[in-house]
Amino acid sequence: MSSHHHIVVVGAGFGGLEFVRAIAGSPVEVTLIDQRNHHLFQPLLYQVATTSLATSEIAWPIRHLVRRYRNVTTLLGTVTGVDADARKVRLDDGGEIGYDTLVLATGARHAYFGHDEWEEFAPGLKTLEDATAIRRRLLLAFEQAERETDPVARAALLTFVIIGGGPTGVELAGTIAELAHVTLRGEFRNIDTAKTRVVLVEAGERVLAAFKPALSDYARSALERLAVTVELGNAVTACDAEGVVFGGRRLPARTIIWAAGVAASPAAQWLGAAADRAGRLVVEPDLTVPGHPDIFVIGDTAQVARPEGGFVPGIAPAAKQAGKYVAATVKARLAGDNHLRPFRYKHAGDLATIGKRAAVIDFGRLRFTGWLAWWLWGISHIFFLIGLRYRLAVALSWLWIYTTGQRSARLITQGDADQPR
Repeated sequence: MSSHHHIVVVGAGFGGLEFVRAIAGSPVEVTLIDQRNHHLFQPLLYQVATTSLATSEIAWPIRHLVRRYRNVTTLLGTVTGVDADARKVRLDDGGEIGYDTLVLATGARHAYFGHDEWEEFAPGLKTLEDATAIRRRLLLAFEQAERETDPVARAALLTFVIIGGGPTGVELAGTIAELAHVTLRGEFRNIDTAKTRVVLVEAGERVLAAFKPALSDYARSALERLAVTVELGNAVTACDAEGVVFGGRRLPARTIIWAAGVAASPAAQWLGAAADRAGRLVVEPDLTVPGHPDIFVIGDTAQVARPEGGFVPGIAPAAKQAGKYVAATVKARLAGDNHLRPFRYKHAGDLATIGKRAAVIDFGRLRFTGWLAWWLWGISHIFFLIGLRYRLAVALSWLWIYTTGQRSARLITQGDADQPR
């Protein structure tokens, strides 16, 4: 094995970071590139957006996380392309970095199904910046409603629309409803926050479509018990500063959040490789790019077929498993073992929470709902946080919310561009 083998990893998300941890003890040189200086625990990002957690509780400096690995160099930068023939990645400042092995773990971004102009009015939730901007919009909507004298305009300010009934949409809807009906109750003098309307719009026939129908039905009922209006079977056809249109009717709303879809990073475009409709690069069974055995693609950036049918889901456990698998593959290659061992994803289960006392969990043969599922959901998420300090901080925050209904991260930071229109 050569200590001069240079591995470039693009992206310090779940997949990229897991790869670095698994390969760090090998005699290789690793360069980890990310356009942000922090690793983000995305499954809890919606809790920052809805004032339950602070940003520092779900994000950690990348340099701190890899500080013990002396063969890992961390660079802050944005990759804009790959020269596969010259084995170089290109950066936005004109720089280039050569590699012997390349791991692309560049994640996903919002997808508006051909209506990118909607992003201005319906921001998505993928980064800390997204979360703090949405939090600002939510809180400013209540502040503006407190000063609004026109009842029609006030009603629009107190109407919150979430587009998309997947886990993120369901979790956002439930938490926003609790924020309005419980946390903020009694804090305003001119508005009654109990009259806040939270509307979840889903184009499909049920929320949480990836779950079993019985669990989807439970989730819908749990949302309705929180006074969330669930609109099914109608896709949004228009979205602007004044509201949304779905099912042929307009709903005035000044705060809209997009949770309906994502698109992969442009990795497939960089390499001129085949991609699916969401832009995910179609990889070989060993997660390499067809024709480029020195380039691996993992996480949301890759479309990975499963032997039993279907595709590997774009969730954190899948990305972590892929990162560990690629590290083992690279180690084997450097040791002279080029035997193909296809990636095998092991699905542990599906989880989603609805507010602070209900959740749905599908472990295959075992399924849970309600209070017990919420505790199992919380324990599993705390377990995967990094460091005892952060696990304790999140656990205490949740315990406080659970017992009092109060959320401590209700700060409105500056940013005029994110105010409700």
